[in-house]
Amino acid sequence: MNMIAIESIVEVVSFVTFVGIVLWAYSGRRNKDFEAAARSPMEDDGFERSADAMEAARMTCHGEGARS
Repeated sequence: MNMIAIESIVEVVSFVTFVGIVLWAYSGRRNKDFEAAARSPMEDDGFERSADAMEAARMTCHGEGARS
């Protein structure tokens, strides 16, 4: 086999793989997964941040915490 034939085979295999991934990602069976992923940032994670906790975190990050 010469180099041109090998390159052609690799190109065809890569294209078929790409098309397969696109079909898998956009198939109807993935709708539940996509909907769950889309809702996840809006869901309550059970962790509430109070104003005091936010201020303490800000001060700690900026090196403004209490020093002894």
